[in-house]
Amino acid sequence: MRNKHLFITLLLGLFFLNSPFSRSQSGDKRIIANPLNLNYRFQFDGESRREAADPVIEYFKDKYYLFASKSGGYWSSPDLVDWTYIPTQTITTIEDYAPTVLVHDDALYYIASANLQIFRNANPDEDKWEPVETKFKYGMTDPAFYKDDDGQMYMYWGCSDVDPIMGVKIDPNDGFKAVGEPVVLIRHNGDKYGWEVPGVNNEEQRTGWNEGPCMIKYKGKYYLQYAAPGTQYRIYGDGIYTSDNPLGPYTYAENSPFSFKPGGFIGGAGHGHTFKDKYGNYWHVATMTISVRHMFERRLGLFPAYMSGDDNMQAHTALTDYPFTIPDKKTDLENNDCSMSWNMLSHGKKVTASSSLEGYEAEKAADERVETWWAAATGKKAEWWQVDLGRKMSVNAIQVNFADHNFTITRNDSPPVYQYYIECSDDGNNWKGIIDRGENIKDMPHELIVLDKPVKTRYIRIVNVKDMEGSFSLYDLRVFGHGQGKAPKHTPKLQVDRDKDDTRIFRFSWDKVDGANGYILRWGVKPDQLKNAVMVYDNSFEGRFFNRDSEYYFSIDAFNENGITSQCAN
Repeated sequence: MRNKHLFITLLLGLFFLNSPFSRSQSGDKRIIANPLNLNYRFQFDGESRREAADPVIEYFKDKYYLFASKSGGYWSSPDLVDWTYIPTQTITTIEDYAPTVLVHDDALYYIASANLQIFRNANPDEDKWEPVETKFKYGMTDPAFYKDDDGQMYMYWGCSDVDPIMGVKIDPNDGFKAVGEPVVLIRHNGDKYGWEVPGVNNEEQRTGWNEGPCMIKYKGKYYLQYAAPGTQYRIYGDGIYTSDNPLGPYTYAENSPFSFKPGGFIGGAGHGHTFKDKYGNYWHVATMTISVRHMFERRLGLFPAYMSGDDNMQAHTALTDYPFTIPDKKTDLENNDCSMSWNMLSHGKKVTASSSLEGYEAEKAADERVETWWAAATGKKAEWWQVDLGRKMSVNAIQVNFADHNFTITRNDSPPVYQYYIECSDDGNNWKGIIDRGENIKDMPHELIVLDKPVKTRYIRIVNVKDMEGSFSLYDLRVFGHGQGKAPKHTPKLQVDRDKDDTRIFRFSWDKVDGANGYILRWGVKPDQLKNAVMVYDNSFEGRFFNRDSEYYFSIDAFNENGITSQCAN
């Protein structure tokens, strides 16, 4: 299929009262799933809800430090898996949005949006941040420090539906004073790049927000990242411009957005930060969206990233809300997305519950949509939710995503601590415990629990064991493993139509495949780099987030509880 705008190659195919517990969390501590299981803080304005966004991670003195908006502190981790929360009072601007941090002069430096004061801490495990002389005078939002390998330092910023992304050289030896005048680096181009257009499906007739810059350098080239079109959308992503100079001029990277996750349980992969781990592997930490109780109801996601053979930045996002591993060595992330290859077992299955509120029925905790959830009528102990997998399947892990329904908690209150157990049954009558959180004391709203050994079972049930405010509620209880059957036999024939009047829009359709639960539509600007993807449960999809003048390649995979059938498998 070809016209003057397009050449498309279709790559086809592609837990129990009084019962003993027999399973616990696995000894393998390096398996996670998005969203990250952090103690996301409740906010003070609007309906009670959690929020964290605009993340940045830096590796410093053998630990990773994670900062995010509206969190009252930050986190440290030795391995990108287990995070320790460090509340802070000495960073007086900690409640401002979009922080950035810099490793410099054997210390971490911190600044956030709006307030220009910079803080320093040589031991960030302790809340002993000190203000430093700050001569930087340009008002800014979404700042980003960058220190080049020659020691020169720069500041980038921008968060607007009008103003561009800006940059300027700064002098850390003179209070981070700007050296010269700020330079315009990235302007809005929604007419060219559909993913910059706001809306649930990039459909709104207005300019989106370009924001959240971040800089890295690779092989002498500068990669300036930016987010669009708005934090409240699943189509929130990060794109790239490249240059031979830190202050430009910059050229758009045609594979943008490189960090993009419009489908799956939780979407969004924008306003992020790319960094290297201690082994030299690239990672991208970014903002994911819920945006139901409030536009800024958000979570954080971590995605494997890499530089491809042609020096383009890419990120694996499609299956990162499924379990994946954090490598403990240098890894070829281009050819390894770190997936555990465990399949979704609970989506769309028959569910029952002790009670449900209207509009928050039991099936909404198995619909693979974080924007909907099940809520019991009360928060009393013994409220429960149960899923029937349909037959005995092999269960490796369970992700418990609590929805905090009808809470009145704000940032000044103690966080909720959910206490529960999970049990399994072969017949729905005789139950055996597999997970015990009856004495839990941690705030863990998105815990992935990996079992020591797979459990073959048909029914999974979670039971509340502690009276709490509001309702016992779940965004989803997600069961991962293997269905003990066969993957779809083949992949469908993909039909692609590019809108003649607006070439930023593609419409896709395909015949349903027997035995398939859903499909993964993949695309890229090169046939061997189909790294952007969306998970679809129907047999059609419209995407309005493509580049107006780019040629694209596509493939489609089919999947079920037993695996993914892709073009590479045929």
